[in-house]
Amino acid sequence: MLWKTLSAALYGIDAYIVDVEVDLSPHSGDQGQGAFIMVGLPDAAIRESRERIRAAINNCGFHFPPHRLTVNLAPADIKKEGSSFDLPIAASILGANGEFGDRQCNDTVLVGELSLDGRVRPVKGALPIAVAARRQNIKRLILPEENAREAAVVAGLEIHPVSTLPDVVRLLTADAPPPPLRVNVDEVLADINQYPVDFSDVKGQLHAKRALEIACAGAHNILMIGPPGSGKTMLAKRIPTILPPLSFDEAIEVTKIHSVAGLTDRKGLVTTRPFRSPHHTISDAGLIGGGAVPRPGEVSLAHHGVLFLDELPEFDRNVLEVLRQPIEDGRVTISRATISLTFPSRFMLAAAMNPCPCGFWGSQVRECSCTALRIERYVNKISGPLLDRIDIHIDVPAVKFKELSSDMPSESSAAIRQRVVRAREIQMKRLAGDGLYANAQMTPRLLRRYCSIDGTSERLLEHAISRLGLSARAYDRILKVSRTIADLEGSQRIQPQHVSEAIQYRSLDRTYWK
Repeated sequence: MLWKTLSAALYGIDAYIVDVEVDLSPHSGDQGQGAFIMVGLPDAAIRESRERIRAAINNCGFHFPPHRLTVNLAPADIKKEGSSFDLPIAASILGANGEFGDRQCNDTVLVGELSLDGRVRPVKGALPIAVAARRQNIKRLILPEENAREAAVVAGLEIHPVSTLPDVVRLLTADAPPPPLRVNVDEVLADINQYPVDFSDVKGQLHAKRALEIACAGAHNILMIGPPGSGKTMLAKRIPTILPPLSFDEAIEVTKIHSVAGLTDRKGLVTTRPFRSPHHTISDAGLIGGGAVPRPGEVSLAHHGVLFLDELPEFDRNVLEVLRQPIEDGRVTISRATISLTFPSRFMLAAAMNPCPCGFWGSQVRECSCTALRIERYVNKISGPLLDRIDIHIDVPAVKFKELSSDMPSESSAAIRQRVVRAREIQMKRLAGDGLYANAQMTPRLLRRYCSIDGTSERLLEHAISRLGLSARAYDRILKVSRTIADLEGSQRIQPQHVSEAIQYRSLDRTYWK
């Protein structure tokens, strides 16, 4: 007997529908009783599911058929992987064995991993699977309870959570199935931009806070340079709190990536901008993504959020070099022998480093033990092409005791965010015709159009480049940052004071250690 149901497989951060076909036929002498064959390019996890499915069906009181059993996963020319096919295969076997009578499941997608006692375990990629099912006009989706809220944000699809295999049988045989799970999207969105940290926690560092505000307003990448304990990491962790609010579409996009990586929780939707801070021992595959079937790396998990690289010179050089494409293009393409996938990676890069190997160059508290040559080698671990993609370099000195002990309240993240949002709105209106949303994305052609400066500003830039030791590559960066500072002040034109402030944010263009 032939029986068929539907499931889904992941392809990058998207999913596609898979037909699960089961055929029961009398065994012949050369094939043996109870042969269980799987075809359709299943991976090792799917092939191992034969024993899980057999035990789950028997332990739940159902009868596992003694016939020759063939399972086909179509389309058969695309490799399938993961444990999410346990549930649809088990349901198809029970259907072929007559447990559902003449009922069919042509309008239902099933996903879930089975334990030996028939419990349904959570799987990865519930949101992309729900989106794929809705796109194919499929009526309902049956999946584990832990994944249900994540999938329920997709409108127009009935979501039925289950916890055991018998729950699935009851659901598929019921004349009046229970109502589907509903999620109030407005309540979910109420949690957007609710962060446990705030800029009001940070004492002092007014110069660094100002630079971070400018960086967030123009989507500029930023590098903080300062001794240990000066608050670089504390400042970086609060960057998401002053970025523009995460929209619903952005939240869906971020959740799809985190869902594929298995990083979502029972709440379902990711409602805050991601903050990813990988250790400096990470590999290039961990940062960019990889695997036989590529999975998203840290740059994609930071999509629409912040990627923070602490102790920047300690990262391997080849790891830092692979950042160039995702920073430039907002996406990363990973190619393997049989597959090539593209993941989104539009993030704001925030990095931190010590001014020298010992960390105390320029400190008034401890004497630096590094020679100029050691400092130069330390700083030169960061390549010029990567520095080209970082618009703002700032010094973050140690906080004085007077500032730490002060009762003066610091400005909150909400107040800073209001100014950032106003500046972004100006930029989006200006750059809408070019398909951009922030000053950091401007090309040289757009710089000439939107960043014209007067004679005084031109002389300031000339002085900075020729007399202060700034590199020529800093010219465009200074203009972009100047444009953002002007937008924060609501100024239509870039003024000399905007250029003067932007010049201050190029610390590494000076050979400050000599």
